[in-house]
Amino acid sequence: MAIERIESVTYGVDDIDECVRFFSDFGLTLREHAPERAVLTTQVGQTVVLRPIGDPGLPASVEPGNPGIREVVWGVDSQEALDALVEGLRSDREVSVDADGVAHTVDETGYGVGLAVTEPEHLDFDVRRYNSRGRVERWNESHQAIPQIRPIRICHVALNIPKEGRWEAMHFYTDRLNFRATDIVKPMGVFMQIEGDDDQHNFLLCHRPDRAGTNHTSYEVSGFDDVIEGGNHMIEKGWREARRLGRHTVGSNVFRFVHCPAGGRVEYAADMDRVDDSYGPNVHETTPPHHIWVLETNRDAERGTFPGREGVHEPSAPEPATPRGDRS
Repeated sequence: MAIERIESVTYGVDDIDECVRFFSDFGLTLREHAPERAVLTTQVGQTVVLRPIGDPGLPASVEPGNPGIREVVWGVDSQEALDALVEGLRSDREVSVDADGVAHTVDETGYGVGLAVTEPEHLDFDVRRYNSRGRVERWNESHQAIPQIRPIRICHVALNIPKEGRWEAMHFYTDRLNFRATDIVKPMGVFMQIEGDDDQHNFLLCHRPDRAGTNHTSYEVSGFDDVIEGGNHMIEKGWREARRLGRHTVGSNVFRFVHCPAGGRVEYAADMDRVDDSYGPNVHETTPPHHIWVLETNRDAERGTFPGREGVHEPSAPEPATPRGDRS
């Protein structure tokens, strides 16, 4: 019995058309577009669902009036496993099952949680090939620009939760849905892995002093070039970068973040650590540095704004005013 992947992320948004444009520019494939609902997909068939912010069919917002994530649906490997999870959840909360067989409830913070039987698409990806002395992956072929980045999958979701009640929030996922805590950063949050995947984390609950809200969703791409070119493409399309290119400490993935009109940010990610049951849980009494490195230039040095070794999810340099809906 296992949750294998993120199946779907549903946002409540102010402007469906603008959000469709954003996620299409980001590289998702548009499957459905109507005034009351839009759906886009990753290469492996996960969905991003956009619905009006006031849609009464959505779970209640944890940050009323702001766009953001309303529900994360997790893909379960069998109907029997889904039924067992639903039975356990019904011991202390209401669970509804819709016409498509998707179970819906809410977690301790109020975020919508869904469960659905998954049918993942297993594809052979054209992973980027790199050369170095002693390891040649590309013969007689120049590296080419990537016309359009196509995210492979949603690899993790990060949600902000209030510090009060943070351990109860974690235990909902570890005790009820069989997630495993891989890195517990006491001042900052908990990184968790689902049973059916080997990423260092698929889910992150970020502690905030007094509020909940959308932090980010992360999309795996084939390689380092995809992260860089994807961010460049989004900037060319007029979207605003949220954090300069870098490599995380926890998880080790290369990252690039873009502010998202649907709420929070989205991340291009590559080269995430893969871990098995022998890894962790690692308990950090203090917050590790946010990154191993970020892109630095001489221009930064001249202005005296070299990014420091700041804490996880803290800004690396002064930024313009944050757009409504981004609370990370």
